[in-house]
Amino acid sequence: MAEEEKGFVIKDKRAFSSESGEPTPEAVPETKEDKAEQAPQEGAPKAEGKPTADEEIRLPEVNFSTFVFSLSSSAIFHFGEIPDPQTGSKHKSLPMAKHTIDILGMLEEKTKGNLTDDEETLLKNILYDLRMRYVKETS
Repeated sequence: MAEEEKGFVIKDKRAFSSESGEPTPEAVPETKEDKAEQAPQEGAPKAEGKPTADEEIRLPEVNFSTFVFSLSSSAIFHFGEIPDPQTGSKHKSLPMAKHTIDILGMLEEKTKGNLTDDEETLLKNILYDLRMRYVKETS
């Protein structure tokens, strides 16, 4: 007789039985020894996917200055100075650069009198630089 092939095993990992509502044996919390056996060995390749707590991406604090820098980076991207992260190619779109500069100009106008001296100076300098780049690109 031919041997029966064993393809895969199904393990029910639900915490409670669907029939009785009682906890299943698999729902018993793991011990430290169980977790140590499952932990990857040092030097072993890491599983791809979500970063661990130590590897999480550290984003800058959200404040007015980082917002202005973000818009400035967007304008520089549209000037074709920063490559597209997905394709690695540079694309120039002067209308989009102008649009972003106009947004920063509107932000300057609407926040007048409500910014710290440092924030006001930052916005003023970034706007000057971006406007000069735009004039250079269009002339």
